Amino acid sequence: MTITQLEYIIALDLHRNFAKAASHCFVTQPTLSMQIRKLEDELGVALFDRNKKPVSPTDVGSQIIEEAHRTLASMQKIRDLVQQHTDEVSGRLRIGMIPTLSPYLLPRLLPRLAKKYPKIDFEIEELISDQLIEKLHKEQLDIAVWVANRVESNLVHTPLFYEKFLIYLPEGHPYPATAISLQELDMNHIWLLKEGHCFRDQVEKICGNFAQAHHQINFLSGSLETLKNMVDQHFGFTLLPELAVRELPERQQTNVREFRNIQPLREVSLTYHKRFPREKLVQIVKQETQECVPPEFLDEQRGNVVPWK
Repeated sequence: MTITQLEYIIALDLHRNFAKAASHCFVTQPTLSMQIRKLEDELGVALFDRNKKPVSPTDVGSQIIEEAHRTLASMQKIRDLVQQHTDEVSGRLRIGMIPTLSPYLLPRLLPRLAKKYPKIDFEIEELISDQLIEKLHKEQLDIAVWVANRVESNLVHTPLFYEKFLIYLPEGHPYPATAISLQELDMNHIWLLKEGHCFRDQVEKICGNFAQAHHQINFLSGSLETLKNMVDQHFGFTLLPELAVRELPERQQTNVREFRNIQPLREVSLTYHKRFPREKLVQIVKQETQECVPPEFLDEQRGNVVPWK
């Protein structure tokens, strides 16, 4: 049994296709297939059911693949521990980020990280909250940047910044040029993200239950940019996080309103597994993130944090 063989079965489990797994591992398909077959012969069990389309792991294969993940993670920890005790900041850092944050934070953050730390290889993955949590627990991610306001065993949370929820309206809207109260908003015309996004859960907590609302067009998106574009076409309104609003052209910013009497915030946090050995990298991401957002974002007292679970 070799480390390479473990990497191959993990890749095949991920892609469920020999050609795609081989491409992922930068080897030919016959090479990958032969090595997996050799491992099966050595273990005396079939790891994959090749008669299924797509290829799927057998019951025992699934258990062995889980152990392979742990084995490779342990080997990476040994490398990380060595690097933790050297002056050089290098290696791989796997970061997950929620899709309501990544389009607005990553363009600010990644150029800083890449320039200051050229020996770190950054792997960025955009995932919804439940997927981030699952990958952190499995140690398939090193760090998550998301809205973390629930306790998770074995995970460490540290707040990064606080951004407002703001109302985004179409041009020619009938609303006043000042802040708007919840009672003034017609909830029959609000655009929402689909279930699974923490941003949607927070919007529901701010605006109330939409069960009684009537929507002529019932459209649920996974993208804030899509919802914003719908509003730009004079369809309804939506809520946007403050970083997204900061990226709007000046003309569109005139269609943004704050809430009257309330100021809802979301707490953006950095989360990592307590066994992650490279505290130096955690502190680097925290510092660079806080330095790349407007300074007022660091003030928790600018509003009230909205929970989502």
